[in-house]
Amino acid sequence: MNSDRIIALLKKEFLLEFRQKTSLASILLYVLSTVFIFFLSFKSNIKPDAWGILLWIVLFFAAINAASKSFFTEGKARSLYNYTLYHPTEFVISKILYNILLLALVALCSVLCFAWLVSYPVQNSLLFFITIITGIIALASSLTLMSCIASKTGNNYSIMSLLSMPVCIPVLLLCLRLTRNAIDGLDWSVSYKYITGLCLIDVLIIGLSLFLFKYLWRE
Repeated sequence: MNSDRIIALLKKEFLLEFRQKTSLASILLYVLSTVFIFFLSFKSNIKPDAWGILLWIVLFFAAINAASKSFFTEGKARSLYNYTLYHPTEFVISKILYNILLLALVALCSVLCFAWLVSYPVQNSLLFFITIITGIIALASSLTLMSCIASKTGNNYSIMSLLSMPVCIPVLLLCLRLTRNAIDGLDWSVSYKYITGLCLIDVLIIGLSLFLFKYLWRE
């Protein structure tokens, strides 16, 4: 595995993104329009529990939209070209890192939009941002693998949605619990086991992605 090739692949992903600009702009527009609808519907009367749930709903569907294009835009000719140049581990790591950075930007915009238009009831901001980061890593890793699997089928988006739900639901449940703890300002000792569980899921999903991708890469 060559780190220089991973960096080169990562640069290529960002160059393609900034040349097209449509996918990132559509995701950010989705976030802004959804939060604006929440603002018109609830004003500042959203309860803390509902605030966390709405935030993660926005992040989850934004993550699906962002990660879906990881392999859907790769044609057979380009896939064969990449197969001859890169190791599968290098390729999938670059895709995961790109999706993590992209989702981090989307998450930052989402939190800013919620704080600006709705409210920001979080009392423990450090725990909240740790939750956001670990949750994004899990979502990006799992959805990247699901995108690769779904790209091998004819009905890409439907298959990806079906495959991602069983994997992402435990992640979302842990993130919702930690977000609630951050909003309530509970002691760190209450959240340690949930943070540990979320980190273990991150390691498991990334390891599984690295292991399975080399078999999907050959198809």
